[in-house]
Amino acid sequence: MNVLDGIGQRKSVRSFAKVQIARNKIDAILEAGTLAPSGKNGQPWRFFVVQREKDLLRRIAEQTVYHAWVSEADCLILVFLDREKSYHEIKDAQAVGACMQNMLLAAEELGIGACWNGEILRNAEEVRSMCSLAERYQLMALLVLGYAKEKPQERTPRLPLSEVVLSYV
Repeated sequence: MNVLDGIGQRKSVRSFAKVQIARNKIDAILEAGTLAPSGKNGQPWRFFVVQREKDLLRRIAEQTVYHAWVSEADCLILVFLDREKSYHEIKDAQAVGACMQNMLLAAEELGIGACWNGEILRNAEEVRSMCSLAERYQLMALLVLGYAKEKPQERTPRLPLSEVVLSYV
């Protein structure tokens, strides 16, 4: 699949089959994340992967209002910003966003359902504590992974360019 096809085909998946994702596929998704651009090549993202410890996966899922479907996932990737590697908060948050998009596209390429969850940030400190991580790590997002139980719904409509392009000058 080429990049533009992957971008166009990617959909958020929120219903997962009870099938384990192979470690090499999770590693490929993580590797794709690390290839994202970052200011001064700081690579400020850090990952906490939860797959084997299902009790921890369920406890983390409970930290989001979407716990019913998040708890069905095979794997959670918590994406943290390492504040000690950060040089500019906004630029580094943008880098983490690029990292997340790379991981979403890699999951699409590998046939793995994925959903970006940011709602969990309301409980960021509880989640960081559950992971036994130092305060230098700031939760930025949760990537929920699993093989889709059913075919994902159609992509939600996007605004036409005429509504989002402010100007061509």
